[in-house]
Amino acid sequence: MKVTVKDCLELEAFTPGILVAGKRNIDNRVRSISVLDADNADAAAAENGVREQLLLTSFRGVPTDEEKTRIVQALGKAGVAALAVFHLPQGADSLNKAVVAAAEESGLPLIVIPPDNKAVYSEAIEQVMDKLLYGDNFKNGLINNTIYHLLDFEKHNSFQAALKEAAVSNEFQVVLLSRDFNPILTVETRQRTTIADAIRAGKERDVEKSGIYTFIDVNGVLTYWGPITINSEKYFLFIVDNDDNYSAGEITKLAEIIELAMGMWKYTPERDVRAEFIKALIRSNKSLAYSLKDEMEIVSENILGVFYAKGIETPEGHEIIAACEREENLEVMCIAEGEETYGVILKNGNKPEDSETTQKMGVLHLFDRLKEGNKTVRIFHATGIDGIEGAADAFRLIGETWTFVESVFPYKRVFTKYELALVSNCINLQVQGGYLKKNYMDLLEPFRREVGENKARQLLETLETFVLDAGMNSSKTSVFMGIHTNTVQYRLKRINEILGAEITGNRVIPGLTMALALKRLERVVK
Repeated sequence: MKVTVKDCLELEAFTPGILVAGKRNIDNRVRSISVLDADNADAAAAENGVREQLLLTSFRGVPTDEEKTRIVQALGKAGVAALAVFHLPQGADSLNKAVVAAAEESGLPLIVIPPDNKAVYSEAIEQVMDKLLYGDNFKNGLINNTIYHLLDFEKHNSFQAALKEAAVSNEFQVVLLSRDFNPILTVETRQRTTIADAIRAGKERDVEKSGIYTFIDVNGVLTYWGPITINSEKYFLFIVDNDDNYSAGEITKLAEIIELAMGMWKYTPERDVRAEFIKALIRSNKSLAYSLKDEMEIVSENILGVFYAKGIETPEGHEIIAACEREENLEVMCIAEGEETYGVILKNGNKPEDSETTQKMGVLHLFDRLKEGNKTVRIFHATGIDGIEGAADAFRLIGETWTFVESVFPYKRVFTKYELALVSNCINLQVQGGYLKKNYMDLLEPFRREVGENKARQLLETLETFVLDAGMNSSKTSVFMGIHTNTVQYRLKRINEILGAEITGNRVIPGLTMALALKRLERVVK
């Protein structure tokens, strides 16, 4: 039910009440109510400049009539529904004419509660909230009509059919999502935006942390989100109010009725195919992944990469992923298990082949943004892979190496398939031991033979940091180790002499990198 300023004026707390300005906008929609206690226009706009909100104030603490005028102008510009002024000793006569004129000019309904009306803020808030939540015809409109259709067992052969009839009749839409935000049941009666856009908006608002229904405007489409439980499993339901006909209270009650009807119909949601697809890849069940791929109508060649991450299940993380999907024309399918996230990244549409490189760079940019400002984030990914086979192999590589790769590269927070492959080879050499491992470890033997133990440890630490952490950059090495650049340069010169080779040489660095990584890994394993 739509509640207006005119409806609020008929409530007991606003009777008597004097509308001194803004009569032409008395039909303004009221969605919420709050108290204005700011003493200047900037604070009023920042704290209370909410569209379609009814504000209560006494102007107590506002120093001058000029500031009151500026506050009224700021609220009118922000689209506030109305401003009701309480506790004025002389009623409307206490307001300066300039304040009233400013309200009239900006179209802001300005209501004065006269001294003979003893209502206080709490009474006004309670009555307006009751009106917003329940309305006059709450029990006779949406709910009764929906119940009528949902419980018509003779006419309908399934819950889905009954729900569609109720949605069409009452101008709403329903989407049921799994706990991983994948659509399970969709009843669309209009198409003014996409479900993908709505899901992105829901993730950005972090609706999974809310225990009540959250209102989100998605490209002009009014949606209400909330959690429900079916067969002891958590799901999310979002309801679309097509014509802005209903209050938040009505939508909340509607959701409760839908949830009850699911139980009466013994409705069992379809499985979450997307989550099953990701889990199949994680388990290297390629045959199942191929079957689910066809069911979802996914093109294998569109899989750009997979990842495992810790610490990105935050509102900021969801917002970054949603922005990347829009900007790079990508789709990021995820499943979350506590603080851990597994994901598959796909390119959308039929973009030219030469754009794939650009999209790969977009994926790398996504991971860089996710790690910014959060030192606890760790991301292990393989980007640029070969379809289902490559995705399953990449998840296997991640699973085998992620617990060790941080030890080999302690300064990194995003790990690519190149670091993962290196560590995987090191693990295999460590497990097998023997001649191959000895070949690499012998490359570091000159330090033990030619210099003392302490000096050897110092030079090896410098070499490890230079090669594995600093990308062979002496300035970064000095920062990581907390020593002067000249000291780093001296040690590198000494290392070249001991090894009898230029350590940055193309034919030297591959073997040296493997030997140093093995050495770090060996310390962890032991």
